[in-house]
Amino acid sequence: MNVLGFAGSLRRGSYNRALLRAAVELAPAGMTIEIFDLAAIPPFDADQDADGARPPAVEELKRRIRSADALLIATPEYNYSTSGVLKNAVDWASRPARGSPLDGKPVALMGASGGDSGTVRAQLSLRHSFVFTNSLVLNRPEVLVRRAQTRFDDKLRLTDEPTRKFVRQLLEALADWTTRLREGARALSAVSSDSAPAAGTGGPAPGAGT
Repeated sequence: MNVLGFAGSLRRGSYNRALLRAAVELAPAGMTIEIFDLAAIPPFDADQDADGARPPAVEELKRRIRSADALLIATPEYNYSTSGVLKNAVDWASRPARGSPLDGKPVALMGASGGDSGTVRAQLSLRHSFVFTNSLVLNRPEVLVRRAQTRFDDKLRLTDEPTRKFVRQLLEALADWTTRLREGARALSAVSSDSAPAAGTGGPAPGAGT
């Protein structure tokens, strides 16, 4: 299972970037987490949102999202919401509305903050955006890392064992969620194929009574 992760902070000493690195370390067997850096994504410009006009970094982001089995997003909380960096990436990836790589994509959210709220508002804000993109966000467990400065060491390694346990549980739940969604899609496809009328048997013969 290939998971694409990205953080909504560009700061070198970001706790959310460190939280993603911890997730790479804690990934369950069979899961690989690749981290995508959003630093090269420019501000959304609808004039550039067309084939052949999109910035290369945007095309790469969309390609990576489309090829991933699931997404893992670490968001900071700014002004009761997510960061502009992360919202901007979602805006790019959400287009076009009927062909977005976010459509139907399993997503897990987590976040770290120096305050007491642990990014609860930022994650709620992201969930609102993912309703529009029809992304399938995992509800539980919630990973809301509060007072992050006490959870990481001076090298930004996640050392708090309860938090490490929560991250591990989130990844296990994401693996299960993604597998169940995949199996459900296959079952639905099989049912649709079985119920489709065979050629020449789609209805009564011309002139037949009803």
